[in-house]
Amino acid sequence: MKTNLIEQAENVFAPTYSRFPIVFEKGRGCVLTDIDGKDYIDFLAGIAVCNLGHAHPDVAKALTLQAGKLFHVSNLYYTIPQTALAERLIKLSFADKIFFCNSGAEANEAAIKLARKYSMGNGNKERYRIIAMEKSFHGRTMATLSATGQPKIRAGFEPVLDGFDFVPFNNIEALESAITPSTCAVMAEPIQGEGGLRCPGPDYLKTVKKICEENDLLLIFDEIQTGMGRTGKLFAYEHFNITPDIMTLAKALGNGLPIGAMLAKKEVADAFTPGSHASTFGGTPIVTAAALEVLKVFEKENIVDHAMEMGTYLKEKLVWLKQRHTRIEDVRGMGLLLGMRLNTPGAPIVKSCMENGFLINCIQENILRFIPPLIVTTDEIDSLIACLDDIL
Repeated sequence: MKTNLIEQAENVFAPTYSRFPIVFEKGRGCVLTDIDGKDYIDFLAGIAVCNLGHAHPDVAKALTLQAGKLFHVSNLYYTIPQTALAERLIKLSFADKIFFCNSGAEANEAAIKLARKYSMGNGNKERYRIIAMEKSFHGRTMATLSATGQPKIRAGFEPVLDGFDFVPFNNIEALESAITPSTCAVMAEPIQGEGGLRCPGPDYLKTVKKICEENDLLLIFDEIQTGMGRTGKLFAYEHFNITPDIMTLAKALGNGLPIGAMLAKKEVADAFTPGSHASTFGGTPIVTAAALEVLKVFEKENIVDHAMEMGTYLKEKLVWLKQRHTRIEDVRGMGLLLGMRLNTPGAPIVKSCMENGFLINCIQENILRFIPPLIVTTDEIDSLIACLDDIL
């Protein structure tokens, strides 16, 4: 059955993914089960999406209840769950206004458009360029891949869109040198996820914020991977005692349902006017009801505190592995957004882990990434470490 399904899939899908030969049928918590009945402990979480694990009963219940009431009416009208979710996110963050969409790329598109619209609306029509970071990742639409500082992501789609200048992450001098009269914003991930789990220096983001204020530039934080408790705070910017002007969320906001959000301060968000931006499926009743329940579970089950505790535990265990194996060069990251850089390719280890019932992935060819559901336990971490120890 598995072989037939995989062959069927290969016949009908565009070849945009290199898939592993596994067909998953169900999941619960941190465990996924394939159609052959084999269990896998998930340290990938749908790429930092299923922060509450798979098939969380409260989220499933909220989704089912809303499905029996209303799926979609368009944003020409108001709905209860969409408004409730917006109010909740505003209460939990720096923001005053929200725009809902379907994905992280859409949220970043909205942020890019808003930054330009705000600057031009203030009489600065020549200010449209955005400084982004080398090794960043902001999405795969034309605008967001143009804002992505990885040549491999942009390859084959040139010419990319004009308006983006790139500087090295953690380099203040390069940032200052890149500012021109045409610059309107700085866009960065607080921690670079796809770029190799690269964390900012102690004062880097605070200095970036100061530079933005001094030069009347907007600060955009892409928290699509770092947000929703992944780093041990609900939003990663909280670690650094600063706030952006615009923030984007997606991935874990719906725990697997397609939802994105762009959050902004009022004076910035008000640059958008009716008709200037839109999304047909942005913030439908069914996805916002589920996302609202995600936030309720976060509070009820102290998910963020648990993520910090488990992140500290996992990092200690990874450091222990480093002391035992010369193939490991360093351990990096924050909370449950962790990486282990090797001096050899990581793909064979990902495959061996999979064969032993653990799901991890490799980025930048030699960095193993560990982004489990935030509900992961010490027992599940211990079993992964034992597996890695054997493989290494």
